[in-house]
Amino acid sequence: MTSILGAEATYFTALSAGNFIIQRCTACSKHVFFPREICPHCRTTVLDWVQPTGTGTVYSTSTVRRKPELGGDYDVSLVDLDEGVRMMTRIDGIPPTEVRIGMRVRAEIVEGKAGKTVVFRPLGEMA
Repeated sequence: MTSILGAEATYFTALSAGNFIIQRCTACSKHVFFPREICPHCRTTVLDWVQPTGTGTVYSTSTVRRKPELGGDYDVSLVDLDEGVRMMTRIDGIPPTEVRIGMRVRAEIVEGKAGKTVVFRPLGEMA
């Protein structure tokens, strides 16, 4: 098993403690996700950890088909956080076929097979 180091280790340590954090560059003020050692926007190496608002918009979605005995269908989505970063995740709380591009969602930390993970739930009337 490979050890997780650096910025990625910081992210997963916080997540395992129930905290969803992303990085923000101290030089250009842009947010960064997935965790990195160097800002992909301006190449500085000083990135702070911040807690995002946790809200975003579904950018893309796909329903992965699976036999019921294997757990049934599930959603894989890309969500644009309000901070401007995009995450691959899933939308919980509604059937995968009801997830729509443009849907507003809110982050939630849940326990998964490999530990805690960030998923999203619909905001508003779909919630």
